[in-house]
Amino acid sequence: MNSKQIEETLRDYSWMLNEIKRQRQLMDYEGGILVAQSGIESTMPKAKGGTSDPIALEVIRRDKNSKWLDKLETKVLFIQKRIHLITDEREKAVLECMLDGLSMSAISQHMGLSRRHIYNIKESIVNRIAHFAHSAQDMTKNKQCV
Repeated sequence: MNSKQIEETLRDYSWMLNEIKRQRQLMDYEGGILVAQSGIESTMPKAKGGTSDPIALEVIRRDKNSKWLDKLETKVLFIQKRIHLITDEREKAVLECMLDGLSMSAISQHMGLSRRHIYNIKESIVNRIAHFAHSAQDMTKNKQCV
């Protein structure tokens, strides 16, 4: 992830986590399990222009949802695995507020600091996470080359 992607993920972390919970609850719904077509029917040619089978369309929708959910989980895990990198107390406080979904203005008011100061702290957090992510990638590449 680059710095911009990290910043976006931090901003969107709260709703992504809520969406992951919601989607997992929907997937756990016993009555909602759909089975894809199998057997000889699955190999037969389909009509051009899509399908009008609501079950097939629902399977397709859920498959796309599952892939989207995987992307959200990857982003959330990326941040969760790097929270420990933030050791400064103010940075920790700003990071926790961001992860809880507070706006920069709300964090500024909560901490009694200017918005500019909060943005600078956020930049420091993003840079530290990005630096570590790039360092980890470099180490992985070096291990593969050996």
